[in-house]
Amino acid sequence: MPTQWLWRAILPIALLVILLGFAVVDHGVLSLANLLNIAQQTSYLALFAMAQTVVILTRGFDLALGPTVSMVSVGTALAMAGATASGHDTTAVLLAGLGAGFGLGIGCGLFNGVVIAILGVSPFVATLGSYNIAIGVATTLSAGRPVQGVPKLFSQIFYGGTVFGVPAAIAITVVVGVVLQLMLARTVFGRSIYIIGTNPRAAAVAGMPVKSILVATYVLCSVLAALGAIGIAVSIFLTGVEAFLIHAYCTWCLVQAIAGAVVGGTSLAGGRGGVGTAVLGALFVTILSNGMNLTRIDGYVQMVVLGAIIITGVLLDRLRLERR
Repeated sequence: MPTQWLWRAILPIALLVILLGFAVVDHGVLSLANLLNIAQQTSYLALFAMAQTVVILTRGFDLALGPTVSMVSVGTALAMAGATASGHDTTAVLLAGLGAGFGLGIGCGLFNGVVIAILGVSPFVATLGSYNIAIGVATTLSAGRPVQGVPKLFSQIFYGGTVFGVPAAIAITVVVGVVLQLMLARTVFGRSIYIIGTNPRAAAVAGMPVKSILVATYVLCSVLAALGAIGIAVSIFLTGVEAFLIHAYCTWCLVQAIAGAVVGGTSLAGGRGGVGTAVLGALFVTILSNGMNLTRIDGYVQMVVLGAIIITGVLLDRLRLERR
């Protein structure tokens, strides 16, 4: 029991040490404005880390998460811009954006799930293929140009809006996190995900519909990614950012999501992890990136640090398994 408590305390202690360490170098790290900025950045990354966690629990992986976010962002923005140009009211514009975003997300999840569970392709190879497909679709949709005509109202709602005084992005992430945790802990589907990750052969022998559950898991992963992507679409595209920069940003989201899931304690061996580990890992990555930005650490060095963190997380997970 003391050993388990020590493992669980490592990440919160590391979070506090890193935050205080950066605060010594730059006092602005602990300012209210920066802490709020960290919370908002964490909200999107937490959604992506939760999405990655869901498939890792089944011993899977989703390398296409970043390009899926890019594709959904572009599709959502284009649908909203098109509906606005056609003179539709705000409700129709919102529904068009949500329909396009979640439709693309569900389609990508179904593709990954069918290729992996039904056709038997390894998650790494399958999602590496869909990685390139999603980038190609996103680039084709945007034609490599900034998306124009996204209503500013939606940025005010999703990025600048509040729910009972809490920023909308944070409120949405909290609600999604609570619902996902209840689903994983209290439903047959959620418990099946853990069982499949722990021992897929035993799950099949027990009569579980393993293939159907795996397909549903990859759809759930892409839906969670699409939710974060929709928030990105209604905020970042208003700035007229070039499409290739959006793709680069979303690819960076993939690296951060993997780092968040692994550092949080989700086991790549499957069967262990959850919403709490994903959120803690996302918060760790966000604080680290935020602190490195404020202290003006080069972006390429940040990539090296995140890569080292992923490797360290995997090694710690292996050590935990060996001790068990």
